[in-house]
Amino acid sequence: MEREAIVPVAETTRNGVVESIHHGVVVALASDGSTAWSAGDPGTAVYPRSSLKPLQAQALVDAGLELEPDELAIACGSHAGEPMHIDAVMRILTRFGLSEAALRNTPNLPLSTAAAEAILRAGGTPSALLQNCSGKHASMLAMCVVNGWSLDDYLDIDHPVQKLIDSSVGAASGGVSHTGIDGCGAPTAMITLVGLARAVRELAVDGAATFVAMTAHPELVDGEGRADTTLMRAVPGLVAKGGAEAVYVAAHTDGRAVALKVADGGDRARLPVMLAALRSLDFDVSNIDVPPVLGHDRPVGEVRSLV
Repeated sequence: MEREAIVPVAETTRNGVVESIHHGVVVALASDGSTAWSAGDPGTAVYPRSSLKPLQAQALVDAGLELEPDELAIACGSHAGEPMHIDAVMRILTRFGLSEAALRNTPNLPLSTAAAEAILRAGGTPSALLQNCSGKHASMLAMCVVNGWSLDDYLDIDHPVQKLIDSSVGAASGGVSHTGIDGCGAPTAMITLVGLARAVRELAVDGAATFVAMTAHPELVDGEGRADTTLMRAVPGLVAKGGAEAVYVAAHTDGRAVALKVADGGDRARLPVMLAALRSLDFDVSNIDVPPVLGHDRPVGEVRSLV
């Protein structure tokens, strides 16, 4: 992203003094899809990373992939690796005659500290199944089975499943300016931030299959106590999906939507800015707390939005 595109969007305080300033870009859409306001240049191109997952999964559904709602939710999610998440991923694989060995995403431990500790106590190790993107990868593999496409190279940019996804994401968002490789190994599209907001907004307004699945199963999109799940439970009719390097998108069935990117990639400013943007669109998010800045395990400051 261009330096000229970003502006201050949040600040971190410690003992009454501003310690850090976080720059970024934010765009908020009104219910009719017009831009209600923005900070920085919302036309700047970003890698939405995992914020793309609802669009990637919808591309597969539109092309004929049939999943149960909870399976589709895990395909859209960056799951915490809890047993319910692993069960949903395995059901996708098993239904399409696949095993965990087919997954090519980067092995890792669960995002959930408790789940990771349980795995280690039991003698387990990092695996592709436990990594937070395994639902997305399982759905890509399922699409390959349906179409008779090769499995071992499904992560190649020129593979039919990736070309299908890239084309669909581009059509929904106003165009893909570049395709890179995500942390999990899958191709990831670069699109404008406002394009991300509009594309996810369309899923919500249309009541697309991914929107229905995510709102019905928010616990599978992220995990208990985690931001996406908490936000969707707090605001009925809202989908929310975070992405690595501090991207966040949320959209409501009535058409209001927000997308943001914190330029330094640090996650701590992401939630405060999203909550402020949602409040500006008259959403009630008063029951969601932002973690305080700590000093010796005691609150000594806060991360607060500047937008």
